[in-house]
Amino acid sequence: MNKHFDSALRHKNSDLTEKLHEHHRGISGHTKLYCLLGNPVAHSLSPAMYNYSFLNHGIDACYTAFKVSEEDMPKALSAVCALGIKGGNVTMPGKTAAAKLCHELSDAAEIIGACNTFVNEGGRLIGHMTDGLGFTDSLRLRGYAPEQKRIVLLGAGGAATAILVQCALEQAAQIHVFNRRSPRFIAIGQVIERLKDHQPSVDIHLFDWTDVQQLQRSIAAADLLINATNIGMAPHIDQLPLPDVNCLRDDLAVADIIYNPEETKLMKCAREKGAPLVIGGHGMLLYQGRAAYKIFTGLEMPVKDVGREIFGIEILE
Repeated sequence: MNKHFDSALRHKNSDLTEKLHEHHRGISGHTKLYCLLGNPVAHSLSPAMYNYSFLNHGIDACYTAFKVSEEDMPKALSAVCALGIKGGNVTMPGKTAAAKLCHELSDAAEIIGACNTFVNEGGRLIGHMTDGLGFTDSLRLRGYAPEQKRIVLLGAGGAATAILVQCALEQAAQIHVFNRRSPRFIAIGQVIERLKDHQPSVDIHLFDWTDVQQLQRSIAAADLLINATNIGMAPHIDQLPLPDVNCLRDDLAVADIIYNPEETKLMKCAREKGAPLVIGGHGMLLYQGRAAYKIFTGLEMPVKDVGREIFGIEILE
């Protein structure tokens, strides 16, 4: 197990690695177990992130990862209950299957139809979705909130769907979603219909990405532009998810969920236009873990230390 932590810590710190090893040498019959379920999981930094946080708070708990296919998710979650595993996270490809197997779901998880976090309450599995909350928390870190904002959201994948739902739950005024017509377009359209019933005060519309004039009109009226696609991700760092850089303005906040590169072309262009807020994807990645940790323990993850020691990034707080 220690080899997994060594390989996961991309930014090596021998003192930290030894502390994590020491933490696991203290495992006993009283140690609470948490886990990550999915495939692949060997690359995940989640074990290092959560175990560092347990160590920081002096909690007798251990977090590990299990390679689980979508087909085996029912057996895995049954084992969670049988073995008394306290909780954990679900990554691809099992988020939808896990939501169907939970006894109860948070509002976000129920609307999306997927969960990435669960807790075991005496054999009852409670499912949550923290991806969208991680995004909105990363905005709040910079003094910005979705409430009463007009938002343009590019993309219709899992991250985009989670962001859409969380922004609606947090009372955004308007959300215009753009994606090419595809199975994802249809799927996010179904989520939007459920959202309209749950959050009728939020004005939500879905548009075809190829409708350039509508995209330009929507961005012209927006307060916040969110790129939740992979356009601009390494190695394609010269790509821009907009038809024209002139869509950007000095009063339009811009968020990009991509974290490699740290600054995408969209972010660079937004800064050059004088955007009041420009943020990348590291915050969402880290803050969705913070939200899950609070669900697990009721405590605040030491985000700044985790960012520096585990992810090799500096988080402003």
